[in-house]
Amino acid sequence: MSVALPSTALARPTVLADVLPGARTRDVLLVLAGAGLTAVAAQVAIPIPPSPVPITGQTLAVVIAGAALGARRGAASQLLYVLLGLLLPVYADGASGPEVLWGASGGYLVGFVLAAGLIGWAAEHGADRRPLLAALTFAGGQLVVFAVGVPWLKVAADLSWGDAIHFGFTVFIVGGIFKALLASALTPGAWRLVRRADRATSG
Repeated sequence: MSVALPSTALARPTVLADVLPGARTRDVLLVLAGAGLTAVAAQVAIPIPPSPVPITGQTLAVVIAGAALGARRGAASQLLYVLLGLLLPVYADGASGPEVLWGASGGYLVGFVLAAGLIGWAAEHGADRRPLLAALTFAGGQLVVFAVGVPWLKVAADLSWGDAIHFGFTVFIVGGIFKALLASALTPGAWRLVRRADRATSG
């Protein structure tokens, strides 16, 4: 007589976070970790005057959180980060408070949530497993951040469209490409380790 195995026993990990055991507790800890990673990365801030928005490590953290956690957990981690920043000094350069969210950088913070969700959805469909596709996905996710951040910056800082695009997007292009390439090397590499471990376990 054959015994049917539970579907969870046969399930393959959809995103990197699914490799870890557990369920609800794991997910809570992962969301906290994603928010914490973004908070730490935010403290790597390089001012680029006269732009009111500094270069930070935040978008790299957003990309990694989205890809590793998936759509819901990735977006939740960034939403938690944004909410924590209303009370704690976790925004860029240790800033905090509602005035930051409603200020020149606020659109980028909102964009983090959307970008992590989009990247997470793409990762759930395998977009983070091959370097080229991962790089394109991660670059596209960062474009979502700018799509929200630039118009927000224009209004909040009372800039012309030309200045908003230049100070809110153009000056970040090189850094954004670098972050996409870096993350596209990390996530497929992590998947290779997962597959190697899976083969070793099953063998």
